[in-house]
Amino acid sequence: MAARIGARAKLRSYLTGHVGELLDSDTLRQVAGTSEWGRRLRELRDEEGLDIISHNDDSSLKPGQYILRSLTPRPHFGRTVSKETRSFVLDRNGFTCQQCGAAAGEPHPFDPARKTRLHIGHIVDKSMGGTDDPANLRAICSVCNEGLANIALERPSSAKVLAQLRRATGQDQVEVLKWLIKKFPEQARGYIAEP
Repeated sequence: MAARIGARAKLRSYLTGHVGELLDSDTLRQVAGTSEWGRRLRELRDEEGLDIISHNDDSSLKPGQYILRSLTPRPHFGRTVSKETRSFVLDRNGFTCQQCGAAAGEPHPFDPARKTRLHIGHIVDKSMGGTDDPANLRAICSVCNEGLANIALERPSSAKVLAQLRRATGQDQVEVLKWLIKKFPEQARGYIAEP
């Protein structure tokens, strides 16, 4: 009997065979063979360190477009939440999604074709300094975790973002500036004065 290849392995193989190429979500979904392809893609990026970028990283990309920039790995975060901690957090949260309230195993209220599957999510992401401490973990369903439908928190306005940025340290403001210049290189050229 042939071994079954998981969606994550299929995506890894496909991406590493198409380094530097623009790939779209329909292709990646087909390659993975599952509706959970987005989660597997995030695992490849966050847990294995594949240098996968999207429109969140590069303004020239449209939503649903991805590029594996190189085979050189980025810093990544392995799964470190123990089974005991997972059980504790799920029990503490009543086996319900802490964003939309969907209960584990029931049809999801925003996508009735899917049964609610709960995951453990970080309140403050590990990439932002969050920990695996139970106080920083919550139960979240796959629909909310994938950011589907219109159930995500409202995006902050530029006025709110600027207000928060003004309160940040000078070093944090410089880091935000570096990130913005990297994400919007074409637009930044018009604002940066030539010496």
